[in-house]
Amino acid sequence: MENTVKKGLSGTALKWIALVLMTLDHIHYIFGFTGIVPEAFSMAGRLAAPLFLFCLIEGFSHTHDRKAYFLKIYLLSVGMMLMMFLLGGFARRADNFFPRNGMMTTFALLLIIWQGMDDLQARHYGKGMLECLLPLIWPIFAMKLQKDLPAPGIWLMYSLVPTWGVTPDAMLPFILIGMVMYALRKKRVWQVSAFVVLTFLHDFVYVGSMVARVMPDFAPVQMLTMYYEWFSIFSAPLMLCYNGQRGRGMKKLFYIYYPVHIYIFYMISCLMMA
Repeated sequence: MENTVKKGLSGTALKWIALVLMTLDHIHYIFGFTGIVPEAFSMAGRLAAPLFLFCLIEGFSHTHDRKAYFLKIYLLSVGMMLMMFLLGGFARRADNFFPRNGMMTTFALLLIIWQGMDDLQARHYGKGMLECLLPLIWPIFAMKLQKDLPAPGIWLMYSLVPTWGVTPDAMLPFILIGMVMYALRKKRVWQVSAFVVLTFLHDFVYVGSMVARVMPDFAPVQMLTMYYEWFSIFSAPLMLCYNGQRGRGMKKLFYIYYPVHIYIFYMISCLMMA
């Protein structure tokens, strides 16, 4: 039990910050068609996923029941994917937009990989290798299988067997960054520094060079206005402010709010477009 409050931000405080930023991001993501939601909402929202990732690492590292911790994330991931499938069947916007968010699925994959990393360190090589490699190679088989499956089968496959996807917080680079951050979790400065360097190299240097290659009219200033995924590095100071304490209250709120607010926003947007 935490008897004294240390200076800095607790895990709960970081989650609250991430929750607010995520909400802003999703307001722009879902209601951007109105033309009145500023792009700055999504720019600020770039900080949310890394903060949730950081908190997940701390939570998984210190939990007394890793199986229950994983099951909670996994069931939420499955529930969200199935709900997205059901919603897509009866509620569709006129512009065919549908919210896609793979953060919880990515987190479920990372929990498996992190356990594998720990098993490898404990010299359980067979089990550890399977836990590390299967979540990374499964999407290759999933892409081949989905060609022969009907739509319900695809959604069922992707919900029950998590896989990384195409959204920024569900892509392979985000998973690899999560692996590095977990490996360096006991060295805070190194952990956060690695996050900044890897994120900048991928989201700024790599993405910027790829965009410049395919778009003749590309201007570097567009990395500040259009291709701003790299803004997530600005979550680093908040990570460094973490005081090592879990914080109190609102544990279930973060798990309930995440899926609920997305579906409510989406249904409202459908009514607005009707």
